[in-house]
Amino acid sequence: MNDNKLKTALVLEGGAMRGMYTAGVLDSFMDHDIKFDAVIGVSAGALFGVNLLSKQRGRVIRYNKKYNSDKNYMGIRPLIREHNIVSTKYAYDIVPRELDPFDDEEYKKSDIPFYAVVTNVKTGKPEYIQIKSVFEQMDVLRASGSMPVVSKPVRLEHGWYLDGAVTDSIPYEKMLEMGYDRVVVVLTKPADYVKKPMPKAFTSVYKKRFPEFYEKFANRHVMYNAQIERLKELEKQGIAQVLRPSEHIKISKMEKDPQKLESLYQLGIRDAEEFYTTR
Repeated sequence: MNDNKLKTALVLEGGAMRGMYTAGVLDSFMDHDIKFDAVIGVSAGALFGVNLLSKQRGRVIRYNKKYNSDKNYMGIRPLIREHNIVSTKYAYDIVPRELDPFDDEEYKKSDIPFYAVVTNVKTGKPEYIQIKSVFEQMDVLRASGSMPVVSKPVRLEHGWYLDGAVTDSIPYEKMLEMGYDRVVVVLTKPADYVKKPMPKAFTSVYKKRFPEFYEKFANRHVMYNAQIERLKELEKQGIAQVLRPSEHIKISKMEKDPQKLESLYQLGIRDAEEFYTTR
């Protein structure tokens, strides 16, 4: 995906467990030794994307199929106990350090910069943080994947943060601004997807305490749909290449069914294989 003249960045959308599609695409990239000049991920795109640089093919689908169904890992129990729908201790410490170890040493050997997008809840603006060590910057990744309403804001060096997708769901413009010539964008929704407004009951949670964040959260659908339209123009110009699910596979954000996770993962692999032959 890169050559001596043009620099290409990989852009990974979020989407919670729809990110199993991205996991399939990334594993196919590893199979074909496809490399990029930089990678940027949002939410699940960041959490799953780091495995590309650690060269851990199959890890994302493996640990999600194994642990998602554990009620202490994800769901009502951690939401009640920790005010996070995904358990901080279990998902961001025990799994990557003990149960299915992330290879941080291999990750740090990579010369490919990886960025995670987070949203500052006070300013309501996105911030882009380079991840040089997953273990040392796990809270940045956790903030990027912390969905509003069902997650507590994460404390980082400069404030409190939540899901980067609230303010920059598909951060291809950021990579173009940084000087990359082309982008390969992995989306997790099919081509006919149009984002709808969030219910006011959810967005209003932040209206008084974090008004700037509230405005972005309440109007996220406008931003997202505009990004999709702009991306279509970049495709026509040859600046962007896009991978997106070619089939509709119904899956929830917090999907626990291993068969559904596997189906979406396999679709990602198939679509990536098709992508190589048609590009």
